[in-house]
Amino acid sequence: MKLSPTLVPTLFATLWLMVLVPKLIAAEAVREGDFHGRRSLVASNDKLELSVLPLGGAMVQLLLHDDAGKMNPMWDSFRAAKEEGRPRRWGSSVGHFVCVDGFGPVSEDEKRAGLPGHGEAHTLPWATKSSGKKGKVSHLTQAVVLPRTRERLTRTIRLADGEQVVYVNNTLDSLLGFDRPICWAEHATIGSPFLEAGVTVVDLSKNRAMTRPHEKGPRALPHRLTSGEEFTWPMAPTLDGGKVDLRAAPAPPNSGDHTGHLMDPEREYAFATALHPKKRLLLGYLFKTSDFPWLQIWENYPAQGMMARGMEFGTQAFDLPRRQVITEGKIFGQNLFRWLPAHSSIQGRFLIFWTRTPQSFQGVDEIEWKNGKLHIEDRLSGKRITLKASLSL
Repeated sequence: MKLSPTLVPTLFATLWLMVLVPKLIAAEAVREGDFHGRRSLVASNDKLELSVLPLGGAMVQLLLHDDAGKMNPMWDSFRAAKEEGRPRRWGSSVGHFVCVDGFGPVSEDEKRAGLPGHGEAHTLPWATKSSGKKGKVSHLTQAVVLPRTRERLTRTIRLADGEQVVYVNNTLDSLLGFDRPICWAEHATIGSPFLEAGVTVVDLSKNRAMTRPHEKGPRALPHRLTSGEEFTWPMAPTLDGGKVDLRAAPAPPNSGDHTGHLMDPEREYAFATALHPKKRLLLGYLFKTSDFPWLQIWENYPAQGMMARGMEFGTQAFDLPRRQVITEGKIFGQNLFRWLPAHSSIQGRFLIFWTRTPQSFQGVDEIEWKNGKLHIEDRLSGKRITLKASLSL
């Protein structure tokens, strides 16, 4: 029997999943779950739990155990599809998924070769290599082979008892014998109802920002920001000649834009946070600037239905085709890609925290990680949150 060229990579990944990698689920640390009728893996400690989809590897639900409302800050595109009467696209984008190797649309040649947009990892089954609990630390290690780009991504998620922090360590291995540029983004995305127009605010550490150049052709949502213009976060230039504070989504919503942010390279860790001040809930990401120099904010604010807002940290300013990214090379003097050496590996490290905030907490001005603690400061209110964060990345 002759196999279709587009079928071979999928069969390769599936056989590797079924035969070469053992599936070890330790009930006390990682249990089987259900997310909209599909199997998930739920890693937890005594404070919070994180649900992960084996198909595509997306982190789709983050919950505090003592939250009676079970608020999930992550973008739930499956629920949005159901509410809008559209079919759900399994193995596609939802929650926080990884875009590797590729962040953006593909060329016609890549499309004919079977390469999907945003890379292969979010479309393939991820194998569980190990899971369990050692001492006070729960862990889940998964891996996926990317047959078209000939890479292997291995991710370990850890949660320490007594902490409201998820530690994520990624390793991307090259299975080829030459150096090459790669495109990688962590597509972290918040959504309604946590994302509420005029209420939920996003804060970033020090950065150099620009609006995305506008592209020709029809658009689902109109622009409100100018094309390809540098600005100082959070005040961005608008098409009517004014400026708008990007921290909160507009009320009422009806726009779609992107902004790119070069995070301060002098900082070891950059941050992006999202706060719902009325619900007093704060989601935060802290990521290595050497691993992920850039952050793209994707605004998807329809007049009706669920909103989504990406806080997508990665190797490039905007999600664009590989050929364009490599050809342009740099923005603000910073590379738009990373090098993956021959038969070697690179790292992608970050943590996520999910916590309640004090009364009147209005946003995040600074985060400092030292002596096993995260110190989260709101200078306007004078309030500070201190979270245990005892593990390293």
